[in-house]
Amino acid sequence: MLNSLKENFANIFEDALIDEILEVGTLKNIKEGEKLIEIGDYVRSMPLLISGAIKILREDENGDELLLYFLERGDTCAMTLTCCLGQTRSEIRAIAELDTTIIMIPIQKMEEWTGKYKSWRNFVFQSYHARLTEMLETIDSIAFYNMDERLVKYLQNKQKITNDSIINSTHQEIAYELHTSRVVVSRLLKKLESLGKIKLFRNSIQIISL
Repeated sequence: MLNSLKENFANIFEDALIDEILEVGTLKNIKEGEKLIEIGDYVRSMPLLISGAIKILREDENGDELLLYFLERGDTCAMTLTCCLGQTRSEIRAIAELDTTIIMIPIQKMEEWTGKYKSWRNFVFQSYHARLTEMLETIDSIAFYNMDERLVKYLQNKQKITNDSIINSTHQEIAYELHTSRVVVSRLLKKLESLGKIKLFRNSIQIISL
């Protein structure tokens, strides 16, 4: 864990802070598809991603999901920070997009380090800014983009996160995350296939050129 932590955070945190993270942090491995945080949970610790990726989802009153953003190596979640510091229930769902390794930081250390380490304060503020920017992009895509444009952006993000041209998602799963119907997603995917941009398989999509 020491090597992985230093590899991800050596240029961000002081050595003393990394030592403290190693002392109090809890290493956790999450399998692809496993839920890390559920809506309504009290969040007692904050995740730092060592490897893998996590998708952050919001849910409406009908139980339909909307993908807000992805967390990658070296990231943390602003929504988790807010819940930890405010001691409120989670308003998001966090699910492992890939097999993921994280270090969970106790809530009391988060507050202590904010006053003790400048690098930690900067990390927290930058994380808030990055996640806010990503949520604004999600809002913009809903407000200003056509569904076909949103679908292309979604597939591009998936390819970037997984570093793989094969997207292992069903049409229904994509529809949930884009907050639309499976029929719409299937129609748009077939259109992209007819244009030679993707190739459709059972429960997977190969990106050729997007």
